[in-house]
Order: sequence, then C-alpha cells, then structure tokens
Amino acid sequence: MTLTIILVSMAAALLAGWLARGRSRPLVLLAFSALAVYAFQPALPVRHLDFWLPTVTLALVAASWALTAAPEQRSWRANWPAAAILAGIVLLLGLTRFLPFDAFLTASRPPQTFQIVLAILLAAALTGAALWLSRRSAKWLAAAIGLILALFLVLKVPELSYWTSFFFHKLNQQYSGAASAADLRWLGFSYIAFRLIHTIRDRQSGRLPAVTLAEYAAYVIFFPSLTAGPIDRIERFLGDLRRPFALSAEDLTEAGKRLLVGLFKKFVIADALALVALNGTNALQVRTAGWTWILLYAYAFQIFFDFSGYTDIAIGLGRLLGFKLPENFNAPYRKPNLTQFWNNWHMTLTQWFRAYFFNPVTRLLRSTKKPLPIPVVIFVTQIITMALIGLWHGVTANFVLWGLWHGLGLFVHNRWSERTKARFAVLPPRWQTVLNAGGALLTFHFVALGWVFFAMPDLSTSWHVFLKLFGFA
Repeated sequence: MTLTIILVSMAAALLAGWLARGRSRPLVLLAFSALAVYAFQPALPVRHLDFWLPTVTLALVAASWALTAAPEQRSWRANWPAAAILAGIVLLLGLTRFLPFDAFLTASRPPQTFQIVLAILLAAALTGAALWLSRRSAKWLAAAIGLILALFLVLKVPELSYWTSFFFHKLNQQYSGAASAADLRWLGFSYIAFRLIHTIRDRQSGRLPAVTLAEYAAYVIFFPSLTAGPIDRIERFLGDLRRPFALSAEDLTEAGKRLLVGLFKKFVIADALALVALNGTNALQVRTAGWTWILLYAYAFQIFFDFSGYTDIAIGLGRLLGFKLPENFNAPYRKPNLTQFWNNWHMTLTQWFRAYFFNPVTRLLRSTKKPLPIPVVIFVTQIITMALIGLWHGVTANFVLWGLWHGLGLFVHNRWSERTKARFAVLPPRWQTVLNAGGALLTFHFVALGWVFFAMPDLSTSWHVFLKLFGFA
C-alpha cells in the first residue's frame, strides 16, 4: 500500500465510522470494503484482469456465505440489501468506463458493460447454487476449501501463474510472449483465503455463529486489514460489529497513536533500511563477511518494521471504525527462545495454523490405535506446519527451506526445554536473566539466518550468502 492509499483509507474510515450507525453499520462497512477491494488492486498487464479479480473476490465471498450460512439467516428479506450493494458497486464501477476521465477506484478502464452484467448474473447463480447445495450435503464445504486452495496454488506456484497468464493473454488476444508469473497479483487473496477457510471449517465443526450476508462479507473483506492482516476471527469481529459505536476521544487518540507509529515504522524506518537490506542484487556485490552481516541485520529489522508498521496502521484504521483488531507483533526479537518468538511474530497467522492444522493433526496422530511417541508427533507436526507457513508465502524451494529451518529449530528447542527446564527453574534470578539475554541473542541470529532463504531468489544465491557470512566465499 502506498502512502496515498493509506491517507485515503484514513479519510474513508472516518467517513464510514460516522455513517455506520445502528442497523446500517454492516451495510456501510460492506460498501466501503467492497470499494476498497477494487481501489487497492494494482494494475495488471492482462487486459481487465485488475477488474475481474476483485469481482471474483466478491463472488467468492457471497458463495462462501451461502455455503456456510445458518438456515435462519438465509432469508431474502434479511440479505437483499447486501446483495444489492455488492451487485450495485460492481455495476457502477463498470459504468465509470464512460466517464471522460480515468476513474480512481479501479486500476484501469473497466470492461464492457454487458460483460459485467453477465458476471453479476453468474455470481448470483453461483450463490444460489451454493445455497441449494448447502442444504443437501456437507461435502460441498470440503469442495469449497479445495477450490480456495487450488486458486492459492495457481497464484503461488510460478509455473501455474505463468501458464494462467499465458492463457489470459491468448483469451484477450494479447501478445502471449509477454506473459509472466508476476501478472497474477490478486491483492489480499492470501488473507481472504484464511478467513474463508476459517468460516468453512467452523461451519463443518458447528462452531460458526449465525451471520447475515452483510456481516459475513464485511468480516472477510474488512478494508483496514484486507492487504496485510491481522487475521481476525469472525466471532470476535462480530462482537465489535454488533456493538453500538460512536467515535470517542479515546478511540480517536488511540487510533492516531497507532497510525502515526505505523507510518513512522513503515515509511521512515523500514524504507530507510530497505536501501541497505539484503537482496538478490547486493548479496552478490558485497565482498566481506562483515558487510554481509550488516545487510542481513538490516533485512531482519526492515521486514519487522515494514510488517509491524502495516499492522499498526490496520489496527489504527480499525479503531476509527470501532474495531479492536488483534495484535500481530509483540517484540518478537526480544524473546529468549524460538517458541516464544513464534508466539509473538505474526501472532494471528501462528494461531490460525495452530487451530486449523497443528492441533487437529496432533490429536489425530495421538488418537490412533498405536499412538506415535510424543517426540515423533511433535517433530512431524512442527515440521509440516512450518513448511506450510513457508509455502503460504510462496511455493518455491527457498520458502520451503525457510519453513523447515524454523520447524527443525522449534523441535530442537522443544526437546532442549523438556530436558533442562527443571534445572533452570532453580537457578537464581540473576542467572535466569543472563540466560534469557543469551537466549534472545541466539534466537535473533537463528531467525536472521533463516531470513536468508526469505530474501534470496533461489537456493544457489542463498548458499552463496551463507558461505560469505561465515567467511568461506
């Protein structure tokens, strides 16, 4: 997100907070968030794709609500205003193609009006089919998760992204030689996918609260956290959404603090560090181990201030709208071990994987007729969980190795902690302080070395950086 988009988002949040009162609150937030889905989407080389991807986002949200909605929330009378807002926004944005100037809410000129009308009708048919299927079999919930994961793979696997872009170039009668894996930048899809899967899985387990289409859509595409999280839970979100809200001096003060801190972190500290942070270009240019460590330290702090800055901005925007979004970072580089690091780095992501993968798989492995030994279960679940977190960032060997690096580190710490916690518990407080400081230093460097896989474009460059860090290249 650019500074301009953030400033516009602040103004939109103030306006939406003023308009969103009483029963209209979900509808107002839905309208602003649906507009943001288009406004945040960057321009793409494939003709009209930057209009169709946000449109597909809205269609997926409506269909997912239809699949997961409780019977008492499916009435047309309760949900037609939300459906009308979604369809109306798509149509009105499409009509901006006839304006004598470029519209600022879409990345490029929208497609033909008849195509947009057809897309709206197809989305309505998809939503209707989802309502019909949801009454007949719960298997369609699993199919919906499979579809979301398939879309995720298309976006994250470079080969699939390239061939999808190649197909769209051909379909649009554009030069297919210009196709690239970078053409499919579907803004916010990763976080939207987490929210959709969260609600579908909770529907499967009977834990999903009853929500209207307006409430569900406002949760999934809530514009303050659309692009960079945090990953909120729908039951917590509904508590804020359904609570009467009027912007108070306390809300305004707290929001202002978080926004200022976030802007300073992102656009002052992180952007300054980015000038010297490790990347695929300067990694091959530096000649000494000392300078390589400096680049790596700069990258470690740049990625923290960049990401935590965006989180502060999201929390500040949410506060302007009456939402206390969950925290995502809590001084992770000061934690004395890797487990505590991951309990305080991108906390909502860690909690999501713990709730929907780590804990269920652990229970499954422990509930078999011949349960695996606890160390084996811990090793398997931690390795796979962290590999999946790596794959979420990108389906490449580097991201897989980054996940395995942390998975192995978590397992080693778990075993070490089990063997030594009784001894450390009886140490004098002074020695515990020293050990905690040493643990924080060791943990930071373990994490920093892992960032090499994150920052480098391929394995060979990563290996070159490791050799240079320790004076072997």
